Amino acid sequence: MSTVTESVDVHVPVRTAYNQWTQFESFPHFMKGVESVRQIDETHSRWVVDVAGAVREFDTEITEQHPDERIAWKSVGGEMHHAGVVTFQRLSDDETRVTVQLDWEPEGFVENLGSAIGVDSRQVKADVEGFKEFIEDLGHETGAWRGEIDAPGAHRA
Repeated sequence: MSTVTESVDVHVPVRTAYNQWTQFESFPHFMKGVESVRQIDETHSRWVVDVAGAVREFDTEITEQHPDERIAWKSVGGEMHHAGVVTFQRLSDDETRVTVQLDWEPEGFVENLGSAIGVDSRQVKADVEGFKEFIEDLGHETGAWRGEIDAPGAHRA
């Protein structure tokens, strides 16, 4: 299992950063290698990605979501096995720290080598930097989904 954690400070309010991150279908605009994301329902998405020239498809399920705080997900079925969480930390009225933690299982020689030499970390860093550029250029979110999803077995006070 490989774990990557990257953060970026974006110059938009936490609500704007969070709202935009819930618009998964916009991810191809700022994530290299993401060909498409199709929202299936409130908690499931279908992804098509290009990993080192190999096209892969997989579904994800949101396992926890709390507006302006965090979104956690895991892959379900498909060829790629991963899970992650993105958190949103308010730094000021118009600045937010976005942190992405991704746990994934590299498969085959190329992915294991890429993980060993930090290609995955550089890609996640480029993706969060791409998000920063995307949302700061827009200055506002393109949509929002502000539903609450509690982690399995968790109860919020």
